[in-house]
Amino acid sequence: MSSSPSPSTARPASFAALYEAAAHWARTDGLVWMYLFKSLAACFLALGIAMKLDLPQPRTAMTTVFIVMQPQSGAVFAKSFYRICGTLVGLVVMLALIGLFAQQPELFLITTAIWVGICTAGAARNRNFRSYGFVLAGYTAALIGIPAWQHPDGAFLSALTRVAEVVIGIICAGAVSGLVFPQFAGQQMRSTVRARFSSFVEYVSASLAGRNDRAQIEATNARFVADIVGFEAARSMAMFEGPDSRMRGGRLARLNSEFMTASTRFHALHQLMNRLRENGTHGAAIAIAALEPYFKEIAPLLAKSGEPVLSAADAAHAAAQLDTYKSELPKRVRATRDELETHPDAPLLDFDTGAELLYRFIDDLHAYAATYASLAVDTHARERWIERYEPKTNGIAAGVAGLRAAIVMLVLGAFWIATAWPSGSTLTLDAAAVCALASSSPDPKRTAFQMAGGTVLATLMGMTAVFGVYPHIDGFVMLCVALTPFLLLGVFMTTRAKLAGYGIGYCIFFCFLAGPDNVIHYDPSSFMNDALALVLSMLVASIAFAVLLPPSTPWLRNRLLVDLRRQVVLAGRAGLARVRSRFESGARDLMFQINSLSQNEPETKRDTLRWLFSVLEVGNAVIDLRREIATLPNEPRYHKSAPWRVALRALRDALAALFERPRERHFERALAATADAIAQVQQLMAGFTPSREERHQLLRILSQLHFIRTALLDPQSPLASAIGTRADTSEEEGTPHAA
Repeated sequence: MSSSPSPSTARPASFAALYEAAAHWARTDGLVWMYLFKSLAACFLALGIAMKLDLPQPRTAMTTVFIVMQPQSGAVFAKSFYRICGTLVGLVVMLALIGLFAQQPELFLITTAIWVGICTAGAARNRNFRSYGFVLAGYTAALIGIPAWQHPDGAFLSALTRVAEVVIGIICAGAVSGLVFPQFAGQQMRSTVRARFSSFVEYVSASLAGRNDRAQIEATNARFVADIVGFEAARSMAMFEGPDSRMRGGRLARLNSEFMTASTRFHALHQLMNRLRENGTHGAAIAIAALEPYFKEIAPLLAKSGEPVLSAADAAHAAAQLDTYKSELPKRVRATRDELETHPDAPLLDFDTGAELLYRFIDDLHAYAATYASLAVDTHARERWIERYEPKTNGIAAGVAGLRAAIVMLVLGAFWIATAWPSGSTLTLDAAAVCALASSSPDPKRTAFQMAGGTVLATLMGMTAVFGVYPHIDGFVMLCVALTPFLLLGVFMTTRAKLAGYGIGYCIFFCFLAGPDNVIHYDPSSFMNDALALVLSMLVASIAFAVLLPPSTPWLRNRLLVDLRRQVVLAGRAGLARVRSRFESGARDLMFQINSLSQNEPETKRDTLRWLFSVLEVGNAVIDLRREIATLPNEPRYHKSAPWRVALRALRDALAALFERPRERHFERALAATADAIAQVQQLMAGFTPSREERHQLLRILSQLHFIRTALLDPQSPLASAIGTRADTSEEEGTPHAA
């Protein structure tokens, strides 16, 4: 007979299961409900303060709360900071325009449309929360200026009270977000840093062991790109959260930069080995056999006592092991090369290129691990880091966004003047706000349309609240109770990705239509006119985004792809001081933007990733070349007019032409320039006996040139399909490789 479990045994088990379920709820849905509670608390706090101060439109404070409110406190602080800056700039500009054109409605609307267009272009040109300052400077000018322009005698007081309402909403949102169960981006970044370091170590180990196929490598690198861009956004938010994040801000930026460099270097090394394996010749097999033993030694360096690196303390141990290995590597590589020189068929240039990439990868990996380890302490010498992540946007696309916003505002402003519609001011200023807000989203047409749908729902709910609920309640407490279900619906929609656009439109424009003032006016015709103006302005903005050079069409993707290829030009011509960080971050940022515009186009994403690999490989080799040349001794044979230096400049120009316009003739020119540069450097080395250090520098220059040649001849490169031909890899064992 089986015995049933005793009550004392069953009770702890059920309690543990209940505790686990509660903890899981707190980590998932509990955070959503906490965000809902905080949003409503900040909204009612702002509403109560604005009413207590007897401001004319407390609803503006409510609206501001929902505009800046985010689940993470750092995001709220960042948006609040840039909103205040943008609001003040918009206030100053609008007071100037009112003073200049108070009696000229046409000129006032034209200049306002131009200002909104400039700010919208600035928002599209900048990224992260900096763009929000431009957005606010634009539509705050319209929000404050258009109502104030209609009564210029009270424009200054009206503008100041509107700014006061906005600031109250910002302060309340920041206070509630930072004091009531705050969710800090800095805490999330710690787990992100740990997870990314571990995943990169696992990726390196698996790739060196041959366990990753091409599809896995592409998927991993695409994820790394999204991680890099997201990490920078989180870092910019965390800087507003407190001194702890600010004390580590330089190291976090450095960590992101070093991760980009290490991942690029490893991919270059991995690609070189793949090309050697695909070559299939006896010489390639010799080079592979000489290099592979070093690869097997890397994975143990990234572990502590056989366990993977998880914490900053573990990273310190890995950094120490990498430092020791790096110091011993050159001597061991020279010994291996001496052995290869005894083989007549040994491809020394292939071996030198692989060994150089290996050493640079170990050096970059050591720097990455050392920076990760430095995060364990509050202050560290590695905090002093001047290079920063620099996003890259297309100037033409930004200009189109600004022109589109100006055109929409001019058209609707002309309609307002022609019809004298009482809600024409609402129509015009809301169009400015929607164009500015939606222009920074990946699909602005869809965002504007969703906001229109949310506004329609807000109209129905607002009518119920204003004409069905408000007449039957009395007192601020009952007002908050009555508003809670209406606002809760909108805030909940903002927490769902597919409903976020509807939720934003609902929350903002429910407050605009149904937000209570100290003295409520029950005017159904005015309510419906304003609601119609709001929906119409969003539909017009959505049509404008769909018709006037829409961002989702291939033209923008093609422009961004051209910008991505032009990063090779930047690598060859920009100043050396910060060129690598500008090159690495710009290339990845452009790829991230292209992927955002190609959500349902896997083939486009795959093609973009291939271009990213090609750009990073060639661009980094060009940067390494330039840095090696910059450190050569000041002697006549290294002068700029020397034949080999002239050949290198010709190669740089040929690569720039190839990546700007991938054509067969440009490809042939770049290939010939690479072969000529290799021959010129080899001729230089044969003409004198360099010192040991000079010889190593010239060998490193040869290695980079050889790597550029292998990248151009790679049959998997997008250059092969772009020029309409397949590169012949059999040329790789020609004369330039034998030296």
